[in-house]
Amino acid sequence: MHSTKDNLQVLYEDNHIIIINKRSGDIVQGDKTGDQPLSEVVKEYIADKYNKPGAVFLGVVHRLDRPTSGIIVFARTSKALPRLNKLFAEKTAKKTYWAIVEQMPSKPEDRLTHWLKRNPKQNKSYAHIHEVTESKKAILDYRVFKKLNRYIALTIDLHTGRHHQIRAQLAAIGCIIKGDLKYGAKRSNKNGGIHLHARQLTFIHPVKKEELSIVAPLPDDPIWEACL
Repeated sequence: MHSTKDNLQVLYEDNHIIIINKRSGDIVQGDKTGDQPLSEVVKEYIADKYNKPGAVFLGVVHRLDRPTSGIIVFARTSKALPRLNKLFAEKTAKKTYWAIVEQMPSKPEDRLTHWLKRNPKQNKSYAHIHEVTESKKAILDYRVFKKLNRYIALTIDLHTGRHHQIRAQLAAIGCIIKGDLKYGAKRSNKNGGIHLHARQLTFIHPVKKEELSIVAPLPDDPIWEACL
């Protein structure tokens, strides 16, 4: 079920920013598939809601992988865009993800440090224990927060923002995200998504200078619901 302007889940909006709960399967920005990106859906929503004639300004600040759900922030003004870009580039925005994995990690909580090397042909990143050529350092903290029937729920704090970082790093320690065939899951999810959700984002508003903390409701799914 992709987002349309009528089913868009808006978590926060003001004159400068709009924050959306992205559905699994939505692409944030246009790509070679030619599918309608979320950025265009949000523009339609703004044009409609505020009766805006002509082109709507919308700046893409960061991305989420297509099969991932959760919080995505867009800039609504050219004033907010560079400030938000800086915020995300300098890692001052605190991002917390929830993931459902197939296996219990060897430690209930840990910091993972890998060097990720991207393979553009496969659109996949490989995690190495030591630095290799063209690799980038990737750091995350995870913690087991619930044992489900057949799965384990983890909360993840991201310290770097690398391509497929959470997916590759968790797979490297044998904790494959449910439905993530690309990184070794046994089977896909019905909707083609994976059980990785950008759950919470805390940052300083680029214009108002107040702290914003946004929580994205979980996808409508019994396994996610069991986490609550």
